Amino acid sequence: MAVDTVREEQAMRRLTDSLLEDYSETHSAEEIHGVLAAVRKRFEGHPVREFVPILVERIVHRELAPPAQGSVIEEAAAAVEQSNAVSRADRRRAARAGFAINRRTVSLAGAVVVVAVAVVAVALVARQPDPAPAAGPVVPALTVVRGVVGSEKMSFFEDSRVIDALAKHGLKVSAEPAGSRQIATSVDLGKYDFAFPSSSPAAERIQRARNINTKYTPFSSPMAIATFQPIADLLTAARVLQPGPVPTFDVARYLELVNTNTEWAHLPGNTVYPVRKNILVSTTDPRTSNSAAMYAAIASFVANDRAVVQGDPAEQAVLPTLQRLFAGQGYTENSTQGPFQEYLAAGMGPSPLVLIYEAQFVEAAAQGKIQPGMVLTYPSPTVLSRHTLVPLGGSGDQLGRLLSSDPELQRLAAEHGFRTGDAAQFAKVTAEHRVPVQTDLIDVVDTPTYDTLEHLLDAVAKSYN
Repeated sequence: MAVDTVREEQAMRRLTDSLLEDYSETHSAEEIHGVLAAVRKRFEGHPVREFVPILVERIVHRELAPPAQGSVIEEAAAAVEQSNAVSRADRRRAARAGFAINRRTVSLAGAVVVVAVAVVAVALVARQPDPAPAAGPVVPALTVVRGVVGSEKMSFFEDSRVIDALAKHGLKVSAEPAGSRQIATSVDLGKYDFAFPSSSPAAERIQRARNINTKYTPFSSPMAIATFQPIADLLTAARVLQPGPVPTFDVARYLELVNTNTEWAHLPGNTVYPVRKNILVSTTDPRTSNSAAMYAAIASFVANDRAVVQGDPAEQAVLPTLQRLFAGQGYTENSTQGPFQEYLAAGMGPSPLVLIYEAQFVEAAAQGKIQPGMVLTYPSPTVLSRHTLVPLGGSGDQLGRLLSSDPELQRLAAEHGFRTGDAAQFAKVTAEHRVPVQTDLIDVVDTPTYDTLEHLLDAVAKSYN
């Protein structure tokens, strides 16, 4: 990045902080950011950048709090006043000339005056109702789309490239994170334009409660288990992990160890992790989080003789296993972001096995956060978590359509580890960052109906008490 560009970005960050402080009582942060972005865009393509922050500041101040009087000459003089390299005599000559640029050789100070005045003239032309071609198109104010999303998607919506791609379509997303089951059951959705939980059962609950038929599934991610090579070696010896280019985690064998309260220290030859605690996969809280609900779907399918649980007898039969899987963990967090960050930062000590979305591991690899010895495995069977957007208003519907169809947004979703309708994009990301993933997901099972899953999770929740 050029030095001038670095200085400009630093100045713009300071300006943003100042504007947010000055106008916090009269304008929302979204409105201030929108005006600032629109004004700055008027100066795109102009090679001289020294005075851009100054000019942007003055125009934004005027648009947020219009002064009673003002003129082109005053604005130019105020901008030039910021530069110590320009003499007062040169500024008076520029003002008297009405911005005409003399082609004779000028001093360095005079040249700076001419540049500053020319930039002001361009900015003023860009503000006219019918702008000249050189000024570029007038940027419309962005429509703010408010939504509540599963935490694993926050980095996607906070990506500056995603923000810019949405802005091209006139949208600015204001997203708040929450556990997917929270979104479906306890979050007040009345103040949002869309809800974006991480599974179709949670979305179904929202649709049913609000009588909404429309939904969008722009991307998906299978459930996976993150572990470490020493743990993988132990579980391979215990016949839980099946080795291969992409290791698989045998859920049936794992449940055998869980149901007999097998501890890590009980595993033969275990010298790398001889801990006196039960072998359990760390998950999120099943009372709030979608990933824990997906884990319950996998475990209940296996415990029910590899059949989707349906009906009260089947529910009662699998409940003891589910309660042991969850209650034995102790404290659990509301969303997958917490346990996965602990996995990345703390190593295998606290949580040698962590249930995650595949997308989290792929995204972390793309960001250089996966260290040697970190291993991605897939439960066998697994479930595909379909991230489903439910529009609650008109702008939410537009966002759902864009995320599902816009090639640029689909490409960026793949870079954040999600599988989209374009399998080639996901394959390109995983190949580039050398992430071994299951290309063809074969051993994938369906989740129970929303009502059955709720019965199971409610029963598990009671075991916490």
